[in-house]
Amino acid sequence: MLARDLMSTGLLTFVPDMGLEAAARAMAERGVSGAPVVRDDGQLVGIITEGDLIKRLAGPASRKAGWFAGLFRAPETDAAHFVRIHGRTVRDAMTMEVASVGEDATAEQVAHIMETRGVRRVPVLRDGVLVGIVSRADLLRAFMIGDGGMAVARSDVEIRRALSAALRAQPWFDGQLMFFDVADGVVRLHGFCGSEDIRRALRVLAEGVPGVKRVEIDFTAPPPFLLGAH
Repeated sequence: MLARDLMSTGLLTFVPDMGLEAAARAMAERGVSGAPVVRDDGQLVGIITEGDLIKRLAGPASRKAGWFAGLFRAPETDAAHFVRIHGRTVRDAMTMEVASVGEDATAEQVAHIMETRGVRRVPVLRDGVLVGIVSRADLLRAFMIGDGGMAVARSDVEIRRALSAALRAQPWFDGQLMFFDVADGVVRLHGFCGSEDIRRALRVLAEGVPGVKRVEIDFTAPPPFLLGAH
């Protein structure tokens, strides 16, 4: 699925000069943990989250860094921190470095951004203008829809061909020790495999092949004379 199919619209948004107290009240009333910040022309300039507001509350209680630590920190860093803690507008507290995507981004690409950046939502832009936002809840819906879509009718020959290609692409698959059969959409993995991690990986891979109804595991531990066996 694409971002255009996943994103939520009709969003709560703020302008940069809005007061923080009003923004926090609006977020609480709408039950959202974050909202995009846009200019009058709809251009995205940042995002304000509960985390940003909590940093503001916790800031005054933070102990000042010692003189030695200060030797390695740029004055600009302290100045920026001061603004985030003591500013009164959304512009002062918002996060400006926002990872965004276009409408044609895939669910996998959005999930990658969330995972690597540690964020809960990703704005969707069209020529720099905010058109929607994809949240973790939206991705979960995509996962459930996609998981249901896997159960498509495919012949055993097609499943066998697809599974064989997928297995050969994995560095942890040993085609001399590990085998599989396909019958009526049921995949039976068998042979020699002593690694529980590899067994789980084989199961997950087989379950992800379209048309597979069930996966059965029937591996035994490799005997000692099979040097290099998994």
